[in-house]
Amino acid sequence: MTVKVVRMKKRYLKSIAGLTLVEILIGIVVSSLMMAAMYSTYSIVNNSYSQVVDKAKISRSSRDLVELLIRDIRMSGFKYYLGTNELGYPEQSYLEFVGGSSIKESHDPIVIVANKLGHNIDGTDSTVTKNDPTSDLCCDKIHIVFEDFNQNDKLQPYKKYKLTYYASPTQDADGTNQRYAVYKSKISWKQKRSSETASWPTEGDWVSDCTECYHEQLVKDYVEDMEFIALDQEGRKLSPDPSPSNNSARQNLYKIRSVDIRLAFRSENEFFRFEARGGNERQLSGFSRAIRKYSDRYLRDSVVVTVYTRNIIDDGIF
Repeated sequence: MTVKVVRMKKRYLKSIAGLTLVEILIGIVVSSLMMAAMYSTYSIVNNSYSQVVDKAKISRSSRDLVELLIRDIRMSGFKYYLGTNELGYPEQSYLEFVGGSSIKESHDPIVIVANKLGHNIDGTDSTVTKNDPTSDLCCDKIHIVFEDFNQNDKLQPYKKYKLTYYASPTQDADGTNQRYAVYKSKISWKQKRSSETASWPTEGDWVSDCTECYHEQLVKDYVEDMEFIALDQEGRKLSPDPSPSNNSARQNLYKIRSVDIRLAFRSENEFFRFEARGGNERQLSGFSRAIRKYSDRYLRDSVVVTVYTRNIIDDGIF
């Protein structure tokens, strides 16, 4: 009996199959190929997702800034009319119109300053310089003036504000990744009137000390360009460019019926796998800008929109 059991164990042990070294190596190679294929697929999908996210960020940035500009440009030239009231306030705005030759003093509804960076809170020109003055065309600046009303302000119920959208250079904390960002400022026209004065004087000054005023409020980062073109009622570019500088240009300030806006943004991260080779540079152009060429790996895209003004009236005040 014992001899039979031993013989059965020997036959059983001989029937157990094993793996040779070659088979193990083949399994490792096949597994490695499968893992490499899976990683390549993941890498492609992940890169595609990152590119879609970068494109979405550019689209979202342009949409947000466009919405702000549309809202404020439509308010340009607005004058508040209170009408007959029992509050003791004038029926309509009594605030003085100032048509000085400088933007600092101007009350004109819309003033566009082409190819100018930075903004001082007092309205004077900024000394901010461009990254490359020889070829850099970023960006236009726009001033928007409109009125409002606040019956809770007993000293000055009628309000007048000036908004300014402008671009300034910025960079990362370590001094790298130089780029532009769009900022917004808001100042108020403050009348010179004491609490003892019964009349409603028209004299005043632009001030930045009101509770709703601000300077250098960041609107959007990674801006490549910001361009504004003033158009007349026929949709033609006004010439000369509307400006408070002289009488002819000043008259065109009140012929503005719409503004073409072009915003160009740059991706935060490198988008393309390789830099563009000479002769195949990526291009970016605008309404009146020269075509600019880029060989780096960043994505740039533009959005164009036309905004119609609703409150600018040619009333003969120049």
